[in-house]
Amino acid sequence: MTKDELELTTFCISHLSEILKMPQGEVYRRLQKADLIYGYIVPCYDVLHTFSAQYLMDDLITLMKKKGVIEA
Repeated sequence: MTKDELELTTFCISHLSEILKMPQGEVYRRLQKADLIYGYIVPCYDVLHTFSAQYLMDDLITLMKKKGVIEA
């Protein structure tokens, strides 16, 4: 993982934590369980980092729901 990919990942965890009202560690565990860090955020960094924060959070929340790591 590059520095930029790490920064985007931590940004996502931090913002999702606020939106989902969940500790950052729990958000990280759920993203890992759903394979959204190394299966989505890191490989798609080039595109994802161009999106707005709101779009990115909405996208990740939708994927987390589809993967069953948060309630729909």
